[in-house]
Amino acid sequence: MTTDTNLSPEQYQQKMQRRKEIQEKRLAEASQEKGLIIVNTGNGKGKTTAALGMVVRSLGHGFRVAIVQFIKGAWEPAEKAVLSQWENQLEFLAMGEGFTWETQDRDRDILKAQQAWEKAVSFINNSEYKLVLLDEINVALKLGYLKVETVVKALQNKPQQTHVILTGRGAPIEVIEVADLVTEMKMIKHPFKEQGIKAQAGIEF
Repeated sequence: MTTDTNLSPEQYQQKMQRRKEIQEKRLAEASQEKGLIIVNTGNGKGKTTAALGMVVRSLGHGFRVAIVQFIKGAWEPAEKAVLSQWENQLEFLAMGEGFTWETQDRDRDILKAQQAWEKAVSFINNSEYKLVLLDEINVALKLGYLKVETVVKALQNKPQQTHVILTGRGAPIEVIEVADLVTEMKMIKHPFKEQGIKAQAGIEF
């Protein structure tokens, strides 16, 4: 196998020129514009963090954004404090009351998830919002707090230019199938599980 380090300057230039031509062709053919359904799932860290990167990017473009947290709400995360500077563009609703092993009340968890979903649908159907982040909704679906078919139907009927991001491990196959972009975070090493390092400000919250 020939690597770039084994190529002469002329060969490397020719290779990059071919790559440039392929990329330009792809860009020219990608003329369609639509609101995306984006799923960040998997057992690795970074699902919400990646989604918040898109939130910040959208806010930077001047778009209106809504965030609905389904599980982590009781944490009142630092992100909420930072994002509050965009209060004219952003709606941030922490609807959950914490992780399921903390609440230990399934009926109340279901009620809170359904209340969060009602707010989420109102944002999704409001075309003034360019991006809607449904944080940890995959967990709520996996636990049966929400009906998968209800969520899928709302995604299929959303305004054409609205982006919706769904985060959380265990995304149902029905959600994955309707999505335009799906990323699975894979855990290789974890400081808490393998080294007993506690959650730290600026990293986990």
